[in-house]
Amino acid sequence: MNYVIIGNGVAGTTAAEHIRKLDSEGKITIISDEKYPFYSRIRLIDFLAGTVDLEQIVIKKDDWYQENQIELILNDRAIEIDTDKNFVKTQAGLQIDYDKLLLATGANSFVPPIPGAEKIGAFTLRRFKDAEAIKEYSKDEPKSVVVIGGGVLGLEAGNALRKSGHSITVIEAMPRLLPRQMDPEGSEILKQQMENMGFTFYIGRMTKEITGGEVVTRVLLDDGTKINCDMIIISAGVRPELTLANQLKLKVDKGVVVNDNLGTELPDIYCAGDLINHKGRLYGIWPAAEKQGEIAGINMASGKATYEGTTSSNVLKVVGIDLVSIGEIDAEGKFESSVEQDPKKFIYKKLVFENNKIIGAILYGDKKNWLKIKKAIESKQELNEELKALI
Repeated sequence: MNYVIIGNGVAGTTAAEHIRKLDSEGKITIISDEKYPFYSRIRLIDFLAGTVDLEQIVIKKDDWYQENQIELILNDRAIEIDTDKNFVKTQAGLQIDYDKLLLATGANSFVPPIPGAEKIGAFTLRRFKDAEAIKEYSKDEPKSVVVIGGGVLGLEAGNALRKSGHSITVIEAMPRLLPRQMDPEGSEILKQQMENMGFTFYIGRMTKEITGGEVVTRVLLDDGTKINCDMIIISAGVRPELTLANQLKLKVDKGVVVNDNLGTELPDIYCAGDLINHKGRLYGIWPAAEKQGEIAGINMASGKATYEGTTSSNVLKVVGIDLVSIGEIDAEGKFESSVEQDPKKFIYKKLVFENNKIIGAILYGDKKNWLKIKKAIESKQELNEELKALI
């Protein structure tokens, strides 16, 4: 059996791992357009801050691929899939036969149609080469950096550069920071804490234009505000990489539509990770991509596994502060909730519940008991005094 996986991120690598567990003889080939083996995208921020090097963020070393008899093709792009003759053609001219194929092409940084976004000094951060380019550009002297996007990646990238002596201004189009992980009250506490660190914020503002000659010099906002800068990080989310999926005419609704086995409407072709739409959801988080890779790999190797979705859960450090966001954060106040907060100590904790069952939580500044809370959410446990006491 020939297994071909396009993409060497967490979904593709996990799939290969589970294929090998079930099929010790089949040939597994992974094709990646990156230069390096599977590494942690999450730790690109640490590389940007100068606290780790490439060796430390690579998760699967060369010997892992050798031990598992996985052929890894790096720095080459899959450009064509022939479903009649069952082969993948690469940019370098390789032709690789497959019996089972997995698309795990992930997502690309989304760059809004902002005039001037192509100028020298404007960057996105998604891959290792992006982090290398940002680090190189900012190495010589302190710079005024504008971060377009107040999500997790934007704030973390800004903080990494702040630690290196750069001044950071964040522009967020939504009415609050971390719109996917925090409600308005919690986000305001985060904003105050980051302002104390030296960040400057423009919340609820759109970037109208990036000005300068060939090199960025200024950002113009929709209300006429002008912000001088030497460098820009555009962190406006991601979009699924659908080039091959569209070539195959797979059903797409923002992402590739898959069934519970992670299969597509084409026989023997599976999809997993940031490019998929499962039951109307695009997750874009590491735990979901990892689980999807596991399910796809098992089914490709003739096992039986069903993907039942992933509880949205983010456990991270935002500018060095613990934040756990699980399930329904209820930013609009539609549900009942229990809140404990101490703005002076920058602590905010919230449990959200519906029909007396806990459905979501935010823990900012103190993530104690988060695993118990996550388990209660996943098991749809009824709210009681013991649960309330956890926050």
